[in-house]
Amino acid sequence: MAFRGIKKLKAKPILSGPSQTLDKHKGEKISVRIEDTITFIKSILGSNEDLTIRNFHVFGQHPAAIIYYSNMINQNTVNSDIVKPLMYIPPHLIGRSIEITELKDVLLNDALYHSESKLEGALTTLIESILKGETVIIVEGLEEALLIGTRNIDKRAIDQPATEQVIRGPREGFIEPLGTNISLIRYRLQSPDLRIQTMEIGRRTKSKVAICYMDGITNPELVKEVNTRLSKIDIDGVLDSGYLEQFIEDNHYSPFPQVQYTERPDKVVANLLEGRVSILVDGSPLALVVPTVFSQFYQTVEDYTERFVLMSSIRFARLIALMFSLIFPSIYVSIISFNPELIPTEFAVAVAGGRAGVPFPAVIEVMIIEISMEVLREATIRLPQQVGGALSIVGVLVIGQAAVAAGFSSPITIVIIALTTIGSFATPAYNAALALRLLRFPLIIMAGTFGLYGVMIGLILIANHLLSMKSFGVPYLSPLIPAEIQGFKDLLVRGPLWAMSKRPSFLQPVDPTRMDKSTNEELKNSNTNVLDTKNDKDQQEG
Repeated sequence: MAFRGIKKLKAKPILSGPSQTLDKHKGEKISVRIEDTITFIKSILGSNEDLTIRNFHVFGQHPAAIIYYSNMINQNTVNSDIVKPLMYIPPHLIGRSIEITELKDVLLNDALYHSESKLEGALTTLIESILKGETVIIVEGLEEALLIGTRNIDKRAIDQPATEQVIRGPREGFIEPLGTNISLIRYRLQSPDLRIQTMEIGRRTKSKVAICYMDGITNPELVKEVNTRLSKIDIDGVLDSGYLEQFIEDNHYSPFPQVQYTERPDKVVANLLEGRVSILVDGSPLALVVPTVFSQFYQTVEDYTERFVLMSSIRFARLIALMFSLIFPSIYVSIISFNPELIPTEFAVAVAGGRAGVPFPAVIEVMIIEISMEVLREATIRLPQQVGGALSIVGVLVIGQAAVAAGFSSPITIVIIALTTIGSFATPAYNAALALRLLRFPLIIMAGTFGLYGVMIGLILIANHLLSMKSFGVPYLSPLIPAEIQGFKDLLVRGPLWAMSKRPSFLQPVDPTRMDKSTNEELKNSNTNVLDTKNDKDQQEG
């Protein structure tokens, strides 16, 4: 199997839990006296304004207490579905004395209106449930408490993803709650083969992580490897899916991303149907997709929702922009500094005239402008939206023109850097564009030192690095290297959907067939216009 021999994360020593007090009480059961349990909960959670502990009597007979964080629950649900039915005896049991021995069954099966209810006797589990937003009910004389799922956290509305906007395609994007994100996936993938496994990562945050895959399509070895890598993560808090990405990637020092992230449910579903695994974290709107190959970073959702002839040309233009963003400045520096004879004579005269008053060598000039552009881009991102837009316009127009007028830079250098920046913006994946922006600087230095030889050496080193990389056992340049005929239909260009009948073989899916190719070929060849057929028939009859 290709998934064997994958680089494993070294096992880490198990650190202490999130609370020394909880560790001491692990395995202890609640007391039959509710005051003892309340005292324990208060000693662990301390004094909090939103911690609510309310005493009442179950069916007017048995002392009880309900405990929850008021800001994390639905108050109406607690009042109408929990407190009210527990205070009044069920109609069919009126006149009957309910003993403590049968109280648990009556509470679960006859009294409570809430469907998410279970019994729990461990003290530490009660604490963890309260922290998650659940409601705990303890009753005098019972050795188990009731845990009721009442979590209700305010969330933003489902909206179009800010980082992956499309002209033609769905407008839904993930939000922070994990349950909502899973529902968006199930809405688009209504299949009984969809499997979702969950685990908790983070010694203090106890963040819920969901692993999604398709049973019968995804390679079981891949699912096992994902679970293994995630289970070995030992950190006090996971606040975003990016935390997990940094632990599970194969090469921690490579600038190229080995895990793809997305805000789009349709993109996650498309990858699941190909045989990949998606990882979602409660509290993060970005889902991770593994394994990842380099070709995924210049593909978009619109590549598959529009006609293949149009989107193939757009994808090819995107690839040209990607190459521009990497090598354009270094090629310019090498030619200006070492091989000016490669420039046409008329253009060389114009370039020399523009650089006549510039006091720096070409490599220093390009480095200064590149660094300035990176600083300007970062400032634009971090400033408030209203100010950021104005700053970008001022930076591009005013500062660039002032640098040329002051003799600080030549006009051709500004044009080269502008084209390079536009090329990096055309790369759909932000993390891939960031990697190319980072690699521009060593290429510029090598071009200023060795000329075109330096550029070629740099490109060879980058290509060698890409060839050596893997993502969960899958070669990073698949399906280009190793070559796969079926994969070439969705590499440099996007082939017609009816021609891509197989799933990517480098993922080793259990079911490699995506569609019946013969049926689609027959459908494609038999598509005729009904009106044209009728007109032809009428002409023959006439």
